[in-house]
Amino acid sequence: MQQIAEWLEKLGLGQYAQRFAENDIDPSVLRDLTDHDLEKIGVSLGHRRKILRAIAELEEAGPRPAPSPRTEAERRQLTVMFADLVGSTALSTRLDPEDLREIIGAYHRCCAGQIEKFGGFVARYMGDGVLAYLGYPRADEDDAERAVSAGLALVAAVAGLDAGPEARLRVRVGIATGLVIVGDLIGEGASQEHEVVGETPNLASRLQALAEPDTVVIDGSTRRHVGGLFEYLALGSVSITGFSDPVPVWRVIGASAVDSRFEALRVARTPLLGRDEEIELLMRRWQQVKRGDGSVVLISGEPGIGKSRLAETALERLSDDPHISLRRFCSPHHQDSALFPTISQLGRAAEFRRDDTDQQRLDKLEALLAEANADLGEAVPLIADLLSVPIGNRYPPLSLTPQKRKEKTLRALLAQLEGLAARRPVLMVFEDVHWIDPTSLDLLDLIVDRVATLRVLLIITFRPEFAPAWIGRSHVTMISLSRLARRQRAEMITRVTGGKPLPREIAEQIIERTDGVPLFIEELTKTVIESGMLTDAGDRFDARGPVPRFAIPTSLQASLLARLDRLAPVREMAQIGAALGRSFSHELISAVAAMPQQQVNGALARLVDAELVFQRGTPPDAEYTFKHALVQDAAYSTLLRGRRQQIHARIATTLESQFPEIVAAQPQLMARHCAEAGFNEKAVGYWLKAGQQAVARSAMTEAVAQLRRGLELLANMPEESRPVQHELDLQIALGRALMAANGYSAPVVADTLVRARALAERFDRPDRLAPLLYFQWGFHMVRAEHELAVSLAEQMEKLGETRKDQVTLLLGHYIHGASCYFRGEFVTARALLDLCVGLRDPAARAICAAIAVADPHAASLGHLALTSAFLGHIDQGRARIDEALSEARGLNHPFTVAFVLSKVCAVEAAAGLLHDARRHAEELVALSNEHGFPLWLGVGLLQHGRSLTALGQAQDGLAALARGLSELRAAGAVVHTPRALCFLAEAHAKVGHLQEGQKCLVEAAQIIETTQERCGEVELHRLRGDMMNARGDHGAAEQNYHRALAVAERQSAKTFGLRAATSLARLWRDQGKCTEAHDLLALVYGSFTEGFDTPVLRDAKALLDRLA
Repeated sequence: MQQIAEWLEKLGLGQYAQRFAENDIDPSVLRDLTDHDLEKIGVSLGHRRKILRAIAELEEAGPRPAPSPRTEAERRQLTVMFADLVGSTALSTRLDPEDLREIIGAYHRCCAGQIEKFGGFVARYMGDGVLAYLGYPRADEDDAERAVSAGLALVAAVAGLDAGPEARLRVRVGIATGLVIVGDLIGEGASQEHEVVGETPNLASRLQALAEPDTVVIDGSTRRHVGGLFEYLALGSVSITGFSDPVPVWRVIGASAVDSRFEALRVARTPLLGRDEEIELLMRRWQQVKRGDGSVVLISGEPGIGKSRLAETALERLSDDPHISLRRFCSPHHQDSALFPTISQLGRAAEFRRDDTDQQRLDKLEALLAEANADLGEAVPLIADLLSVPIGNRYPPLSLTPQKRKEKTLRALLAQLEGLAARRPVLMVFEDVHWIDPTSLDLLDLIVDRVATLRVLLIITFRPEFAPAWIGRSHVTMISLSRLARRQRAEMITRVTGGKPLPREIAEQIIERTDGVPLFIEELTKTVIESGMLTDAGDRFDARGPVPRFAIPTSLQASLLARLDRLAPVREMAQIGAALGRSFSHELISAVAAMPQQQVNGALARLVDAELVFQRGTPPDAEYTFKHALVQDAAYSTLLRGRRQQIHARIATTLESQFPEIVAAQPQLMARHCAEAGFNEKAVGYWLKAGQQAVARSAMTEAVAQLRRGLELLANMPEESRPVQHELDLQIALGRALMAANGYSAPVVADTLVRARALAERFDRPDRLAPLLYFQWGFHMVRAEHELAVSLAEQMEKLGETRKDQVTLLLGHYIHGASCYFRGEFVTARALLDLCVGLRDPAARAICAAIAVADPHAASLGHLALTSAFLGHIDQGRARIDEALSEARGLNHPFTVAFVLSKVCAVEAAAGLLHDARRHAEELVALSNEHGFPLWLGVGLLQHGRSLTALGQAQDGLAALARGLSELRAAGAVVHTPRALCFLAEAHAKVGHLQEGQKCLVEAAQIIETTQERCGEVELHRLRGDMMNARGDHGAAEQNYHRALAVAERQSAKTFGLRAATSLARLWRDQGKCTEAHDLLALVYGSFTEGFDTPVLRDAKALLDRLA
């Protein structure tokens, strides 16, 4: 306060010194005083005016004090600027002293204004010289950059000052950056200031003296800090008084026109060491790629061994070789997030901003995809959906099943790579694949397969626990990185220290404790240098004293924690970033941190400067990535449980309130943060949303993982506080996902559905029973467990009756009728299916859409048509099936169309319309292939093979039937297999393979008896009769035909009975029993009332006429 007292004495107002002291008014706040402030401490009106005028004069005469200076000496990096007015002595001889005073005052105010504009402060005026600091008392990442910018601005601003007609003001600026000791306050009164000790201020002054008028000159350290942000003229190394070695000097020409601030400022990393052979191999593969032979290089190694550094070196080596670089990163926090690496890379490449409108995002995405895709009509909607970018009315909606959408999306992403490779060679790096999500792995499989014929070098990095499936392919090379040898470790330490040797004892400890892992060596060496245990002796580092064994951290984590401890003021920012993930945006961490923006910027800058995180872009659009996953882990591990929960809670609430688009697009991210925050119920809800979203995108493996995480979280909650609705919905969704991922017949599907049903019954949730009963019925129906399936159908009917729920009742009738059809109970099936006409109602359809995969009304019509045809009502069956197919096509629902087509083929085959059946079977196969319907693909191939066999192309039919049965079984289906085996047996018989045919019939009979799937039993016995007849065993043949007729009568299956009667009539005719043959066939034929124009009845009638 002595300085204030002296100032007041000079004004003749010393009586107020005590009041100023009592109110803590020191030089740092003096210029902020107002009239009201002075009145409040008891200063009279006249004296207030006098004090305020004196303060205004201070503004003109001197700089504003540094904000909040520290009181203790500290070692820190500082950028120092020294500016000097050119020709001030000559000015003093030409100008009146008062005019000179005004010009110098204007010059000082100009300097202060420009320096403060760029965040610096004027430390001292020395006549016409100005000394300024940037980086104290608060350091920023871009102190050197701002100093250079301030220098250039100062040159321009001083040149514009009005010094009269005969004078033009010019200035020289010198800037230096380096370590200094900022000491305690020295001096007294107005001359009091913080002492800065070191060579940097002296160097800045010397550089100023070397500068030409109106130029800025910088040293090598400043040049390294500002990188390519400016254009320079190298002035060479200059001998400067007081410095033993020549100093490299540059003149700054002006700002450069770099596209990317990140590229301009990229920190020079320690050169790669001990990997010459690996780099040479990568360069050889690149030359092959340029010739058109694509290549995949797998790089395996433990954490910190240098996998990413090797890939990065390859990128650096090829920087001058025209190519396209793509880089994708997997994340441990997104192993259940489908295509996370690709989504992140596309978002960066499209340069999405949070404030972009949907239209702007779509425009950016179109522009990005247009670089590689000639046809955007399908690629844009698919990839826009992946990135959660609405397409509005710009593109027609794609009517795709989730599985088909997934397949087409992966193909579109592959086509993007193909298009880029057609333009230029592509270097694609896929990092940390040990954390890859299943859908990304599917995409990577496609890329690896395709790369062989593209101009693409694909580098894939992963830890040893990942087992790549691509080893052994001709275009794939494997590199396993080993640890550095002892000599290489020592060389790396020297490189990190800039060539200055460490004390032997310290170097030995680093060599021993790092085990040859490059990241460990680099981080531990930096820890030692920053620890303060060393002194810089110029050409080496010396220990300040004895080095205890435990002075160096024994692990990388300890090393990183020690560095974080020395970054205590910004440690919280590192912890928040670690909680956010390996990568995070400037905008998100700023919102979560809840700090003043300047504090956020400074903290992030210090983390960047410490090389704990890397920065891409410029705030507020910057993105940050921890240097290594282990760095993130170390920062995160410093959080105690309570603090960790607080940060995750802040992240969760911030995302919900300020980033709804992230919440909507990444519910799995919200689930993780909510779980860590202890918001368990919320977390469960988000895991449910994430799983449902994954199911909708057909990312079934990810869906299963996400839904199970939700269930695991529920299991750890007290039973009384568990949200029953969430648990039930999780189990239902998990059942659907498991059906798709593991097949309908997987035991785990049954277990999940049983658990879900138990929950629904236990907590009296009949509204959830309908879908569960339907799913359970589907599970048992596909496994051909028809007795259980019927029981479930009856339960669904009862549920509908009890709840007076007409839709559930009708859906129960439908699945009951379908089960009766498979059991050969055709009359009952038709009666039940006739009741399903109410499913045509739009409201009923909307409800069923959330339960059934195929439209239930069209499906019930298909089953009704087939049942009617088997019962002998062939015309009715054909009319119903035409109606069903027309309805299905009108719905534009591929799965429903496939379902109905399978019934169309069966109806036409039953009627003998073989060419029609073949045509529709081909359509069914094509549709199933296009949309990924494995069950219907199998059925389609079976119907196609059956038609070919009947049309005389038995060999082709046999191949199609074998493949169809294989597809059916691969889909986990037992249903349909008895009839499939009958079709196969018939084809074997047609080509003379009677023994193989007999085996098929034996297997079919066993399945029928086991499953009670009797819808094809008549045909089984008829075909046995045909085979016995072909072998000459006419007695056995006749016996089987009679069995077929008996079963047909029991089932009321007149159409099958007609075929059996026709076969027996032919046998009797050949045996000379024409009367018996005629009477038998006439009896069966006479029972028909319709369908007389169909081939099956025409053939029977022709035989009947011949027998007459």
